[in-house]
Amino acid sequence: MANHGKLRLGVNIDHVATVRNARGGAYPDPLRAAKIAQEAGADGITAHLREDRRHISDADIEGLMDVLSVPLNFEMAATDEMQQIALRHKPHAVCIVPEKREERTTEGGLEVAREENKLAHFIAPLRDAGCRVSIFIAADKRQIEAAHRIGAQVIELHTGAYCDAHAEGDTDKRDQELQALREMSGFAHSLGLEVHAGHGLTYDTVTPVAAFPEVMELNIGHFLIGESIFLGLAPAIAQMRRLMDAARA
Repeated sequence: MANHGKLRLGVNIDHVATVRNARGGAYPDPLRAAKIAQEAGADGITAHLREDRRHISDADIEGLMDVLSVPLNFEMAATDEMQQIALRHKPHAVCIVPEKREERTTEGGLEVAREENKLAHFIAPLRDAGCRVSIFIAADKRQIEAAHRIGAQVIELHTGAYCDAHAEGDTDKRDQELQALREMSGFAHSLGLEVHAGHGLTYDTVTPVAAFPEVMELNIGHFLIGESIFLGLAPAIAQMRRLMDAARA
């Protein structure tokens, strides 16, 4: 049975670190952002430790593990280095994302079907260590089936194409992408996978996705950090939380 209860909000703090790293100093501090987010109603904190360390640093991950009272969702590429870091810290959740050095942000879902054997071996020790393993994928039946076969407990559906179509005013493509997200969240749930969603969500695009009863968690970052410049971080998160709760009601 799909959960019609409270939808969880994971706040991604990567881009507080982006601003800090622009000057190479210590400010603004992502850990401070994480604590504010926690107090403002975030149900978890998401941080992506990229191979090139362009935003979140190893020290940020150490600090987050120490200060958080909500779960940490550790986003990472499927590399040996990242696996070792995850096994050392044992965060609540590990989300495997595709990563290309030259991309500005994660451009698509992970290609699970083609890399099934490799990924199955990669996630097994993470599961054994007690981490909930999530795979970031497009709303594509083949990828969802592969994620299920390799033993992931969670999938996170990539909402970027839907959000891009909305931003471009392409209502046909927007509705098409939304329909795929709707159908595939139902399909993944039917396989016993926990369904999360995220990437590019804003106040204008969150409501339809938040309304899907199978979706248990949304991960939202860049928009909230941008909005916090104008509103402050806590009010920006509180507004997102209100929209999510209203969609679910």
